[in-house]
Amino acid sequence: MDCPRWLPLESNPEVMTKFVNCLGMRPTWQFGDVYGLDPELLSMVPRPVCAVLLLFPVTEKYEAFKHEEEEKLKGQPQDVSPDVYFMKQTIGNACGTIGLIHAVANNQKHLEFEPDSPLKKFIVQTSKMASEEKAAFLEKDESIRVTHESSAQEGQTEAPSVDEKVNLHFIAFVNVGGQLYELDGRKPFPIVHGKTSEDTLLEDAVEVCKVFMARDPQEVRFTIIALSKDSY
Repeated sequence: MDCPRWLPLESNPEVMTKFVNCLGMRPTWQFGDVYGLDPELLSMVPRPVCAVLLLFPVTEKYEAFKHEEEEKLKGQPQDVSPDVYFMKQTIGNACGTIGLIHAVANNQKHLEFEPDSPLKKFIVQTSKMASEEKAAFLEKDESIRVTHESSAQEGQTEAPSVDEKVNLHFIAFVNVGGQLYELDGRKPFPIVHGKTSEDTLLEDAVEVCKVFMARDPQEVRFTIIALSKDSY
């Protein structure tokens, strides 16, 4: 059976903020662009930051690295906290939504939700499930699917068709228990990137993003988005 496919979500912070707000997350935190990686530009990002999203191109170099990393970590299991919320991606083009779920689900202590929030309900219902079960549950979640579809059509660029091959991918970086985790639904497990803190999450995540960029120096299709406390 073919896996279901959704329209790709644009890497547009306003679209992302509206998406999670439509699903009942209160607008006390907002997604915003990170315009550059040097300290001066990072200092312009509103603080605190509780999650960082990276949109990057899936290239042959990246796929080779991903395979190597997977094989290595199968032989040397990481110490992953049971508190990390991680789900697999089984829906084509849903990486934007899964990145947003990873960002939100691992920051429930910071974020606020409406009492009837479909997003909060999904996270609570799936929190104890295995990563594959969470993925299957998302396939059946109509409120998230419908919101994703309308958000995908709202961006500034024309949404590609469902069947168009999209070789850009979203992942999330979060702080759980003082460790920096990379959460990617195409990988079998979270990736631990060492120590971090609420104050240094943005800088620590950006260091990992720089490694992604260095792997494909000819590529320019990288976007970094931070989930920050609304400072307005």
